[in-house]
Amino acid sequence: MKDDAISYVNAFFTVYVIILLVRILLSWIPAAPVRPFWRAVYDFFHQCTDWLLNFFRRIIPPVGILDLSPIVALIVVYIARALIVNLIGSF
Repeated sequence: MKDDAISYVNAFFTVYVIILLVRILLSWIPAAPVRPFWRAVYDFFHQCTDWLLNFFRRIIPPVGILDLSPIVALIVVYIARALIVNLIGSF
């Protein structure tokens, strides 16, 4: 039972990290897609990650043209995953 919960938590965080990495790659595309399907995909990744990235953007200002919020977000996601897995494992 405990191993199943840890597996689900790990899977959730892995999927979210992948979504975050895709969002980072999409930031290199100069303009949003025009076609409806690709626009929906683009919007999906933005809506899934904007809440986290915007939180860190309010705290960490950009350094020149570099936005460091995705790096900090990835670090926080990995720390949160480790804390939650350890918390589940301790029960």
